[in-house]
Amino acid sequence: MRNATVFIMGCLIWHASVGADHVGDFHSASSVEETQRRQRLLPVDDIWWTVTGEQMGWMHRNVHQLFPTVNVYRAGPVRELESNPNNEIAQYQVRTRDGKIGFEDFLESDSAAAMGVVILHRGKIVYQRYPRMQPHEKPIYWSVAKVLTATLIRIMEERGRIDVDQKIQFYIPELAYSDIARISVRNILDMATGLDCQDEYDDRQSCYYQYSMAIGDGYRDSDAPDNPYDFLKTLDVSKHAEPGQQFSYSGMNTFVLAWLIEKITGEPFQDAFTREIWQHIGAEADASFLAYRYGIPLAHGGFLSNMRDLARFGLLFTPSYRVVSETQLISDEHVAFLLNGANQNLIRDNGSYNIYQWDRVDANGFLFKGGWGGQGLIINPELDLVAVFTSYFKEDNSQQALSPIVFQVLNGIFVENR
Repeated sequence: MRNATVFIMGCLIWHASVGADHVGDFHSASSVEETQRRQRLLPVDDIWWTVTGEQMGWMHRNVHQLFPTVNVYRAGPVRELESNPNNEIAQYQVRTRDGKIGFEDFLESDSAAAMGVVILHRGKIVYQRYPRMQPHEKPIYWSVAKVLTATLIRIMEERGRIDVDQKIQFYIPELAYSDIARISVRNILDMATGLDCQDEYDDRQSCYYQYSMAIGDGYRDSDAPDNPYDFLKTLDVSKHAEPGQQFSYSGMNTFVLAWLIEKITGEPFQDAFTREIWQHIGAEADASFLAYRYGIPLAHGGFLSNMRDLARFGLLFTPSYRVVSETQLISDEHVAFLLNGANQNLIRDNGSYNIYQWDRVDANGFLFKGGWGGQGLIINPELDLVAVFTSYFKEDNSQQALSPIVFQVLNGIFVENR
């Protein structure tokens, strides 16, 4: 009798933790016919992710069946996320181009292309909605992945295994004849190399497009570099600034950081991420990285997981880390550094700055990392707040960006009312 009671109580706890949006019944996200139809719509003469509209949304949720991936493994019991709904969030009036409207009404409206939003406060789910996806799906988060790589670098830095003031060739001697060789790890982390290899997908002869072909993310031609390791070894490119002086965004920097992790640990990047992070957070499911060629993970933009598990990662930066991990994986010093350790040359006029692959740290203490196509991870350690969202571009690009709308909600409810 006692065992039956325990089982029933466990079921009730699970019911509360996952929320009303995805309790109990499993619903297929795509019919057999739709899956095959969507597969046939995959572009063959251009980069696959240039497609927009519902096809883009479908592909964002189904990268795992379109291209090779490498696994990130969970371990141990699932650390359930308790639900404590805040009804103010759904009803909060956000400013849109069509006037003020309730947040949830906006998510469901034709002005939005939101697939999912999850918000945690003090370690509990206070809001979750999946207007254009199923909760179990594992969408791609594109450049949000960059902070996963930087997080591992900081962990190794605190252990004394990496000195970020060292030039990258100190750790990767194969780069000795590359133009990135004498750039410090810190400047690579901050996207401040000064090299002319910024993200560029219009000119196929550009440095970045050549890199993207090497890793498999660009449309490959017969002369494409074979792999990103060899491409970086002979990198010959001009520069627009001295290192550390200007912000200059490039996914190539993140690849170099992932390579550094592989050098330090002696294992594939995704395995290091498994060992250091994913197996410790009580994740619901395995995750993965897109890996087009030779099993090389797209560390700069190919992470796939369900939304609640990415939120679990976010909790590691908050006082509620114990909800998902017995061990404090992200130290207080790590968080304090992100909030206070900016390169002064990279501070914007409004006081915000980028640091360690995070796009923006603002005056209210929000850490933000966005992903192409409308994804985002937002963390506010002081407010004990985490938000994850994902969306796509409509065919006519008429969607209203989700990121500023989510920030309106977070600032309006958790900052202005505190």
